Amino acid sequence: MRLSVLDLVPVRTDQSTADAVAATVQVAQTADRLGFTRYWVAEHHNMPAVAATSPPVLLAYLANQTERIRLGSGGVMLPNHAPLAVAEQFALLEAMAPGRVDLGIGRAPGSDPVTSMALRGARAANDEDIERFPEYLDHVAALMSTGGARVGLSRGMLAQQDYTLKATPAEVGECTLWLLGSSMYSAHLAAAKGLPYVFANHFSGQGTAEALATYRAEFRPSPELSAPRTFLTVNASVADTAEEAHRLLLPNLQMMGRLRTGRPLGPLDLVEKAEATSVSAQEQLIIDSSVARTVVGDAAGAADQMRALAAEFDVDEVMVNPVASAFAGTAADTAPARERTLELLAKELL
Repeated sequence: MRLSVLDLVPVRTDQSTADAVAATVQVAQTADRLGFTRYWVAEHHNMPAVAATSPPVLLAYLANQTERIRLGSGGVMLPNHAPLAVAEQFALLEAMAPGRVDLGIGRAPGSDPVTSMALRGARAANDEDIERFPEYLDHVAALMSTGGARVGLSRGMLAQQDYTLKATPAEVGECTLWLLGSSMYSAHLAAAKGLPYVFANHFSGQGTAEALATYRAEFRPSPELSAPRTFLTVNASVADTAEEAHRLLLPNLQMMGRLRTGRPLGPLDLVEKAEATSVSAQEQLIIDSSVARTVVGDAAGAADQMRALAAEFDVDEVMVNPVASAFAGTAADTAPARERTLELLAKELL
């Protein structure tokens, strides 16, 4: 089995943003050392517990501190950005780390409506960017291609002339483009465009089998990809004992409970604070459901869960989102439980 990592750069109550980023560097270096295939960072905005707001910035930083592992976005939320800006950022990343860059693109805004308005301005009100997502996806691919994109102009002094737009002036290679999603929309679109596809199983845990089956059934070969290519994501907390793994998972579970019941969010709690926190009956239902969709346990038990997950959905790569928090007294610029999750999975599966 190939293993990869998804990182939202979680921010605990004992951490600054700088601490959280420093911890992520160590987690990425651990994944690199252990032989994980790729390391992707997310794009979320205005969330107290998530420092991953700008994938290209984080990836440039990680590229300079890792050696082998593929680096990518999981993903860039395209409605928030001009296609040319995205193409330029990732073409430059590919030049900095040749053969190591994945561009994962998503359609969701990655934020609440108010934040989305701040990001996108008046465009957020009419959803034009979301409706034109398939077109913008094509634009990004064309702009990153060797020949660039030919643009027909019909206004001003350049009327009726063609103009070439390129993401970078002298590319040698192109990063791999992936389509991300958590709904049937993305499965249909990835299949129609012949793109590799990743289902965000870690986020919803529902509809995974249907989405992957639809993608495979409808896939149309493209110049970039001759057959379906996919993997899925899963939250994980693995420790030396199953009891410890469940304790380290609790802060993330409670945060998901608050998120999905509309309660205010804050940084990720430490384990001791989570264990002393009371939750509502509705939150407990969400917590119980989330545990059932999470890989949690000691090394052997977690490895068995991973194998079963890969077999159930017929994938040979699984991307792990290490969601373990930390105990009181942990150095703020470290995330030892997240690193331990990767170490124990690698020991059993790589």
